[in-house]
Amino acid sequence: MLQSLAIGAAAVCTPQGILIMLLCTAAGVMFGSIPGLSATMAIALFLPLTYSMTPLMGMTCLVSVYIGGVSGGLISAILLRMPASVATCFDGYPLTQKGQGMKALGVGIFYSFIGTIFSIIVLILLAPNLATLALKFGDYEYFSIAVFSLTMIATLSSGSMVKGLLSGLFGIAIGTVGMAPVDAAARFTFGSSQMKAGMDILPVLIGMFALSEIMVSAETSAKKNQPQLIQVSTKGVRGFGFTLKEFKEQLVNFLRSALIGLGIGILPGLGGSTSNLLAYSSAKSHSKYPEKFGTGIIDGVVATETSNNASVGGAMVPLLTLGIPGDMATAMLLGGLMIHGLQPGPLLFKEEPVLMYGIFIAMIISSFVMLIEESAGLKVFVSLLKIPKHILLPIIFVLCVVGAFGLNNRLFDAYLVIAFGLIGYIFIKLKLPVAPMIMGFVLGDMVETHLRRAMMDSKGSWEPFFTRPISALFLVITLLSIIYIAWKHIRQAKKSKA
Repeated sequence: MLQSLAIGAAAVCTPQGILIMLLCTAAGVMFGSIPGLSATMAIALFLPLTYSMTPLMGMTCLVSVYIGGVSGGLISAILLRMPASVATCFDGYPLTQKGQGMKALGVGIFYSFIGTIFSIIVLILLAPNLATLALKFGDYEYFSIAVFSLTMIATLSSGSMVKGLLSGLFGIAIGTVGMAPVDAAARFTFGSSQMKAGMDILPVLIGMFALSEIMVSAETSAKKNQPQLIQVSTKGVRGFGFTLKEFKEQLVNFLRSALIGLGIGILPGLGGSTSNLLAYSSAKSHSKYPEKFGTGIIDGVVATETSNNASVGGAMVPLLTLGIPGDMATAMLLGGLMIHGLQPGPLLFKEEPVLMYGIFIAMIISSFVMLIEESAGLKVFVSLLKIPKHILLPIIFVLCVVGAFGLNNRLFDAYLVIAFGLIGYIFIKLKLPVAPMIMGFVLGDMVETHLRRAMMDSKGSWEPFFTRPISALFLVITLLSIIYIAWKHIRQAKKSKA
């Protein structure tokens, strides 16, 4: 293996390869940081550029864009509450409002880097074995995992449990709009052909987070004696803005979140948005001070950015070893391989070892490039907040709408952004938590799809859910999670009465 890595490094570390990684990682960061754009869109745009390249240089270009795009989302999430990294908004933006935007960015950049490196090391060492384990997951197992994940809604319900559950149910209801899985029956479409395609997650996220924040910011700016700018101090900030003591305190949080991100990344169809929501809720449930989550603490940023970027290496496991893309971004990477006549799978490691290990080395180097480029741009990113709101907010609004339109080239998605912006504004005014709604929206469709497929396979029998070991294990964990959350809630209620 070491010899193969050395040969791969020699093939990648050419002047052309280094230049490609520098430029493509920077482009990925830019795409990730612009509201409405994404790593998937960046890979799609760069895919034609790889036609004239060698297979290794082409894949170096695409994985560099991928790594930069996934990490770049933290910039807009922390500074502007734009949901490229969904759960990073929960604590990243409140830190910015406290004037600690530099620290939040530093924490996000550092942990996104080590989360990526952690997952790539695991990818190199354990890829074939992890892929074999992932093959054992069928519809029964995916259903059980999704049900367990839904119990995290209770953890994300800060304040009123009733409001949290209502928010989660609303998200599940929104996820049922469109064509039903398996039988393709139209649901809640009201005769609209556009509604049959359902609601894509990007317009929903942009509306609930970005547009609602624009409305609230515009409202507060219109009031007298309200500051037009968020003050972010850059004085006295060294390195990444956190101390060695804080780093040691976050070790357990980092490891737990990295494993969650890696595991979710390996399982096809779940994606980074699921991993950072689960990591955030897990960090909150295991914290000594869960009430501080959502008010601006680095624990939330560490959990979300670690898991979000650890899913990068995880998603590459089924792609390279089995030829199964885990999400849209890795589907684009699969297209990049097939353009050059390469079929991912176990044989590719034997037939093209220089290519495979060259990709691993390219991912590692791109991670370091991402760290350097984002660190160098810290003060530039913070300077965005110095733009007056009456100029900044309209620009963000236009970018959000254009980004939503560019997703599927549908004007309907632009309307969805505006509609969910109004819904998000209502959520803020009623003090309803947004996180459970997003969790319900992301996982509700997964629960229904895998349940219906599993019931078809078992001819209506529930027995396989409890007799298949992995499925049964997650159902038991689900039951224990519900009991623990209920006990914790009752204990807190007694304390508050006392």
